[in-house]
Amino acid sequence: MKRRKVYIGAILIALAALAVALFNNEGRPANRTYYRNEGKVFGTYYNVRYDAERDLSEAIDSAFAAFDRSLSMFNPESVISAVNQNRDTVTDERFEQMWAQAMQVSEWSNGAFDITVAPLVNLWGFGFKHREEVTQEKIDSIMPLIGWQKVKLEGKKVVKEDARIMLDASAVAKGQACDVIAEVLRQHGAENWLVDIGGEVVAHGISDKGEAWRIGITKPVDDPMGTENELQDIIEVTDIAMATSGNYRNFYYEGKERRSHTIDPRTGRPVQHSLLSATVVAESCMKADALATACMVLGAEDAMELIEKAGAACYLIVSENDSLAVRKSKNWKW
Repeated sequence: MKRRKVYIGAILIALAALAVALFNNEGRPANRTYYRNEGKVFGTYYNVRYDAERDLSEAIDSAFAAFDRSLSMFNPESVISAVNQNRDTVTDERFEQMWAQAMQVSEWSNGAFDITVAPLVNLWGFGFKHREEVTQEKIDSIMPLIGWQKVKLEGKKVVKEDARIMLDASAVAKGQACDVIAEVLRQHGAENWLVDIGGEVVAHGISDKGEAWRIGITKPVDDPMGTENELQDIIEVTDIAMATSGNYRNFYYEGKERRSHTIDPRTGRPVQHSLLSATVVAESCMKADALATACMVLGAEDAMELIEKAGAACYLIVSENDSLAVRKSKNWKW
């Protein structure tokens, strides 16, 4: 019996030695460096952290450039710009992925999410055109151009019921870009990463501290300059695709009227309800991004129904009696 204990002890020591060999003193995998690439893209900021055998900034920049050529409404040569301007063009893989996800969420949300909302977004001053004076007459003139069922993808061509219909992929593209960059990291041998593009996040594996990634959920206080960093909550994750939508940064006042960037495509007007922020976790960041926007249009009660239908999870922050309250879906586990 004594000899057996000695044998087991020797095995445990050997396993411990192997663990030391595989991981450095900070808990990071040995012979792998954590890199950090950050900058500005798509009108916002990105932060990418990952472990790899070399810096992958060139591959990341290349993926961003390709994505821009597909879905940027600010790039006049992009696929979506060509569609909006009715130029002869064919769609690419990124556009088609966006299209499929957008149409699915539009159906789930009964049109609360709608990529044909671009003319309304422009009218209210949140798009790629200068803000106009908003009147009910102008809203009424635009509403016939709004409707996800008024556009179809036939083969690699977008077919519109009216040539004046324009698409806006901004409510899904940042999340999709996170998925794209995460895939670039995986293909180049990264085993652990955090991709953050304007608050949309894909996390995998562990951080450079050998621990789960820590992700903050921002407290939704009015912050048009994006200078406030107060957090409502911090969650620890190892594998997650998460997106947040809220009206606490992108808004303006017209007189005493507060106008948020979330436009309800069913009414033609900015939303006005107690839901201040929606954080959604789904199997892809693209899906989470679209669902988060749909939640902000629907409001808290209907958002919960949508999230259950979509098989996702959500963390909603609502205004109740001049204070903030949190509502979580049944399957929110973080």
